[in-house]
Amino acid sequence: MRETGRFGGPRRNGLVTLTIILLAVVLVLGGCGAAREEEPPAPAAQPVILEYWTPFSGGDNIFMTELVEQFNREHQEIRLDQINSRLDDYYSRLRTAILSGNAPDLAIIHATNLPQFVQNGYIEPLDGLAADTGLDWGQFNAKIAGSTVYEDAHYAVPLDTHTLVLYYNKKYLREAGLLDAEDKPLIGQGEQGFTAFLHKLKEVVPPGVAPLALPSTRIDSVWLWWSLYNQMPGGGVFYNPEGTQAVFNNRASLQALKFVDSLYQQELIPPDINDAFKLFYDGQAAVLITGVWGTGAFEKDEQLELGVVPVPVIYDHPAVWGDSHTLAIPAKSEMSAEKRKAAMVFARWAVEHGVMWAEAGHVPSSLKVTGSEAYSALKFRSDYANTANSVVYWPRNMKQWSINEEIIRQFEKMIYKEQSPEQTLQRAVDSINLQLKK
Repeated sequence: MRETGRFGGPRRNGLVTLTIILLAVVLVLGGCGAAREEEPPAPAAQPVILEYWTPFSGGDNIFMTELVEQFNREHQEIRLDQINSRLDDYYSRLRTAILSGNAPDLAIIHATNLPQFVQNGYIEPLDGLAADTGLDWGQFNAKIAGSTVYEDAHYAVPLDTHTLVLYYNKKYLREAGLLDAEDKPLIGQGEQGFTAFLHKLKEVVPPGVAPLALPSTRIDSVWLWWSLYNQMPGGGVFYNPEGTQAVFNNRASLQALKFVDSLYQQELIPPDINDAFKLFYDGQAAVLITGVWGTGAFEKDEQLELGVVPVPVIYDHPAVWGDSHTLAIPAKSEMSAEKRKAAMVFARWAVEHGVMWAEAGHVPSSLKVTGSEAYSALKFRSDYANTANSVVYWPRNMKQWSINEEIIRQFEKMIYKEQSPEQTLQRAVDSINLQLKK
């Protein structure tokens, strides 16, 4: 008979087997428990935060904010914090911020203001960054791109051009018999043709409705003069070749100014208009000459039968005042390469999504955008997109912004009959030349 003692034989083997099974179960359960203990998630990468300054007001700012918000949604690794300010003191604040070492990472700068920022070393050249991020300078309208080039280097990325255009209320023009079969204005040639067009409107519109709305103050009349002056053969000369003297007191300039003044003196532009934009929006003006930025607002008024065309060619060839919003990187020695690249990523994206910005009314800088179906589908914009080819910028001068303020002051005196067009040009030139000597 086999020994089946306490620790031997089959009984002992059974105990060993049971022990092994229990250990295996413990190990398996322990392993399952370990598998359930997930590794703590890696901390999310922090986005590169860019401080972005803009000088927009009204409708412009709404569209830019939407552009920024869309970019932020699509780029989790970058976040733009937009800080918008009034244009009145925007550039003085931007200069102060740069000089004090508190500049934003990215800023909108009008092409007119680029000379002072380039020549003072306030902003950085962008060609290297553009190459690193795949920004193609060849995609831009040549005139618009040229406004950002200094000594063969690009100092800003242009978003658009914004020119003067002629808005009209189809209701009033129809009543005056001044619409063609395509609902475009019937305007005769030259000064006489445009004046006759406005006189016809004045005969038909109700009392209190302006044939043409233009403010009695501010820069609008200066923009119109600059447009017409540049339409003349040899016109548009502002400074001597050295840039040391203003020389726009000449025959062509005077002819353009006399014509602008005649519209005020005949009250084809009624006196004392403060807000021409609102006047047209409210149906109290038949025609308005202002910038393309009005399109996005006017088209929302269901009561307004809106039409828009380029400013008419009164003289020899198309030419119209315009400027461009550009994106520039302020010079900051401590700014990281990562931030610089992120700023250029936004600039490229904003250009490529120019249709969104075009909703405000501006003409996108990219030929790919203006040639796209999405842009063509936007109502009214294609009616004036070609103004990008006839835009005339202000001449490049570090003091041009303040010089324009002096021209505005002199034009206002003329509009209020305090001086003649001849006196206006002479006094403007004399004052500007004093500024240039300082």
